[in-house]
Amino acid sequence: MNRRQVFLSHKHYHQYLESLAGEEAHWQTHSMMADSPLQEASLKAWQVQQARLHHLILSYTGGAPMEELAQALDGVIESYEDYQRKLELYEERPGIAPITIDHYPHDYEEYVQVISLCILLQRSDLLPRLALLQDRAGYHADDTLVEDLLKAYLPDREDIDEWYHPVYTPLIRAIYTEDPNEARELLVEYCNQWYMAFEHASWHDSHLDADDGCYFGYWAFEAAAIAYLYGLDDSAVRHMIFPREMLEYARRFTPPPIPELAPQD
Repeated sequence: MNRRQVFLSHKHYHQYLESLAGEEAHWQTHSMMADSPLQEASLKAWQVQQARLHHLILSYTGGAPMEELAQALDGVIESYEDYQRKLELYEERPGIAPITIDHYPHDYEEYVQVISLCILLQRSDLLPRLALLQDRAGYHADDTLVEDLLKAYLPDREDIDEWYHPVYTPLIRAIYTEDPNEARELLVEYCNQWYMAFEHASWHDSHLDADDGCYFGYWAFEAAAIAYLYGLDDSAVRHMIFPREMLEYARRFTPPPIPELAPQD
């Protein structure tokens, strides 16, 4: 372990990593309390999806190499697709989204983080599959930050001036300001207020019970993805939630050109 955050102990890292890795096998042989077999299948699929994502993030926190993390993203996206199929059957709603991004704080944060992981780890080939799951449910062209993360990679994204959650306002403003100094300050502001903005998230303060809890790392991957795509100066960011090593990895590769941005109000 070559930890990237100080809260991660050697004991917790290995125990929790093993627990997350065994989640899928566990639910293949164990039942779960549910109202119906279809609900049980969807709940199990969600548990597996969460375990795969948290395993990837915990691996980054523990010092895993970027190439290993990039490979693990295949399984993460597959788990979202499997969960969507089983949720669709249970809810009897064709095209239902696996991530309800108008819900704050958890679901939206999860969506932009997974998009950002695909960008930073150079797995843009997975973005069409991830975006399709959400777009089919009506989330296309609903949120500025989502569109600004995807538009370099996917055709027909929209220039819109609306976003769901005000915590992301400094990051969005950093994209659109024409003053590089202001963009740098806004990126710092976003990172400095990020952790407290998620005080109601299930993972918040999980490091306080690091040996037995569910701490897997606190990371604003979306801040690094925006810095990478839009060439923002991140030199003033000092907060531990900024995934600097992942951004340095991404910058070995030239980001795709961003379509011309429309002015934001």
